[in-house]
Amino acid sequence: MKLQQLRYIWEVAHHELNVSATAQSLYTSQPGISKQIRLLEDELGVEIFSRSGKHLTRVTPAGEEILNVAGDILRKVESIKQLAQEHNAPKRGSLSIATTHTQARYALPSVIESFINKYPDVSLHMHQGTPMQISEQAADGAVDFAIATEALELFHDLLMMPCYRWNRCILVPRDHPLAQNSKLTLEDVATYPLVTYVFGFTGRSRLDEAFNDRGLVPRVVFTATDADVIKTYVRLGLGIGIVAHMAYDEAKDTDLVALDATHLFKSSVTSIGFRRGTYLRGYMYDFIELFAPHLTRDRIDEACGIHAKDDLEKFFSTVELPEL
Repeated sequence: MKLQQLRYIWEVAHHELNVSATAQSLYTSQPGISKQIRLLEDELGVEIFSRSGKHLTRVTPAGEEILNVAGDILRKVESIKQLAQEHNAPKRGSLSIATTHTQARYALPSVIESFINKYPDVSLHMHQGTPMQISEQAADGAVDFAIATEALELFHDLLMMPCYRWNRCILVPRDHPLAQNSKLTLEDVATYPLVTYVFGFTGRSRLDEAFNDRGLVPRVVFTATDADVIKTYVRLGLGIGIVAHMAYDEAKDTDLVALDATHLFKSSVTSIGFRRGTYLRGYMYDFIELFAPHLTRDRIDEACGIHAKDDLEKFFSTVELPEL
């Protein structure tokens, strides 16, 4: 059994069983990958992938278990490399982050700027996606950190640490009837068509819970993953917008009014997560602390030693989170 063979089966499984695409991503040949997978299966005496002719069709039950172990081995190998690099070049390396548009556009720019100024030789990569995609990338080890509000809790092998609280605002054009309302009710909001986030995005579940608890059925006429897109359609008169308050820019959104909605919806918490067992380099600790100053290196290390979800929540319950 060779480490290269484990890498091949892992990559094939994460390229939707497309050996050709895997070969391109690894800069090698398709026949070479297929041969090495066959050799590994012959050595183990089990099929990792089911086949139809020359095409791989699915991962076998035995293959699922083998891939889980292979993933752990490959991550350990990567940790060894990271450890060596930390000793040889502590301020050089790479950092990959998966996050949503709202975080990338409104919460992270100043953090990224400070980080790049401090670590100019660290290559920084940002991937945007849905909370589920983000969580999957972190759980698979495709990225170092996931930053999101939704879905992270679905992946038990991710260590999630709370960063800050935030809430929503109602966006309307300046001449809209609600712009004169001093204190909104959910009934007021439910009267109008709504433009807001796709379900599972940026705290959308809190919004749906609030309406459900009051027995209201909101008229959601348009959804998007991007707060800027939502604002565009509010301007077109499609409906009133519900977005994260941080997405409202007083200097740029002068044609819109942001109405307070903190009394209508429960606040949400944005977390940063990474796969348990990840070797954190010095600059990774620094990035986390730049984003969430209460997450110091000592606190992160202590959290890494806590495995029960209830114990982890208790550990962070005494931390006063900032409001954005």
